[in-house]
Amino acid sequence: MKYRFLHELAAAGQQQAKTISQIMLEEEIAESGQTEEHIFGQMADYYQIMKDAVNKGLTTNTQSKSGLTGGDAQRVQAFSANHEPSSGEPASTAMAYALAVSEVNASMGRIIATPTAGSCGIIPGVFVSAQERFGWSDEHMVRGLFCAGAIGYVIANNSFISGAEGGCQAEVGSAIGMAAGAMVELRGGTVDQAVHAVGLALKNSLGLICDPVGGLVEIPCIVRNGFGAVTALAAADMALAGVRSIIPSDEVINVMLEVGSAMPSKHRETAQGGLAQTPTGRKIMENLKKRK
Repeated sequence: MKYRFLHELAAAGQQQAKTISQIMLEEEIAESGQTEEHIFGQMADYYQIMKDAVNKGLTTNTQSKSGLTGGDAQRVQAFSANHEPSSGEPASTAMAYALAVSEVNASMGRIIATPTAGSCGIIPGVFVSAQERFGWSDEHMVRGLFCAGAIGYVIANNSFISGAEGGCQAEVGSAIGMAAGAMVELRGGTVDQAVHAVGLALKNSLGLICDPVGGLVEIPCIVRNGFGAVTALAAADMALAGVRSIIPSDEVINVMLEVGSAMPSKHRETAQGGLAQTPTGRKIMENLKKRK
């Protein structure tokens, strides 16, 4: 994609009266040489996998091979069905759906890494719950994925999306930003608002470490996906309300690079620090080694 920065995407959108998804789709057609029908169809297939993962996580046994996780999505869904969620029904549903996909990943199920397997639940959680709530078509949702992809492309090329490089801020944080910006577009917001949503979302996850217990993408990764979906909805609402990221979103991405580069290796997916090295975290690791 020829647009390296979010401000370039915003300017192009304003000048050409196009959405970020339209720009991204056109760029993909030009770069790949494939037809719009082929590229759109491929993305539609990805979205179907996301929806299937949500359904699987809510209706089947998702206990991981480690035995550490599984079933939390169904617990949240059951609670929401029988009680008034403190966060409200839309947020609770997005959270349950995000947990569902992340649990499918942990149990060796099929997911789409958006942008990584460790953050795979956030975009599906936001997208599928919003589609059900607003009655949007699959085509509308697929266009949202192109918007999310453009945002992810900019983040990846200016900072990180890998927890091993930049901590969980790079994985879960990037996914939150992608989902927030896309949600603004899906709801009819401006390109400028979508870009501000990214900055608002990323600022709230700066410094988040990657500290997987036992080196597995389970604890605390799964619950962070649930929280991430809720944060994405909040960032989108702020942007749609007119709240702006006073620090431009491109500068926030640069800060993510700075913070991630300064982060100790023990906090970058090595399981040598953070929650992984708590007394309980070490005990879980010891038990896993014995099982092996």
